[in-house]
Parts: sequence; C-alpha cells; structure tokens
Amino acid sequence: MRRDVFQAIADPTRRAIIALIALQAMTPNAIAEHFHTSRQAVSKHIKILTECELLTQQQSGREIYYHFNPHKMKEVADFVEPYRKMWESRFDQLDQLLNQLT
Repeated sequence: MRRDVFQAIADPTRRAIIALIALQAMTPNAIAEHFHTSRQAVSKHIKILTECELLTQQQSGREIYYHFNPHKMKEVADFVEPYRKMWESRFDQLDQLLNQLT
C-alpha cells in the first residue's frame, strides 16, 4: 500500500520518531528504547514512515540505520505555506486594529 506523508505525520508516535531521527540516524532498537510500546509497534511506525519516504534505510553490517529524508517533508511545508501566509496577514491586521484601539 502506498501511503502519503500526511498519513505518516498524523500519528504523534511517528512525529516523535521523525524528531529523533532528524537529529541522528538510528537503529530500530535504539528508536524503540524511547517509547513505552512494543518493538513490533515501533517497527510498524517505522515501516509506514519508510513507505512514504520520510525515512530511508541504510545497511551497515548487521544493523539497519534509519535516516530522515528532509526533502520529503518539503511536501508538508509546501502545503502549509499558503495557510501560514494567510494567518500571518490576519494576525498583522489584528495587531494593527489593537494598536489603533489603544
């Protein structure tokens, strides 16, 4: 099944995994140590993140290291950008109004 990046980041555990791996490449066991769930549950989250290409894997001897793919996260940033601009504009208008009232 092909998943998209928005499905992946919808889950708080997957967002936490992304935050961990964004700092440094990690093995599945190292990732699992940060969560109070089973290793299998963490593996499922890693699989989803890999399927949508937010994570890539690299074999090093017997270990698999997962790396964050920031280029894929750009999809999210590109989607959010117009909304960010709209809300910044609205907040600027609100600031102006509040300044006029004081």
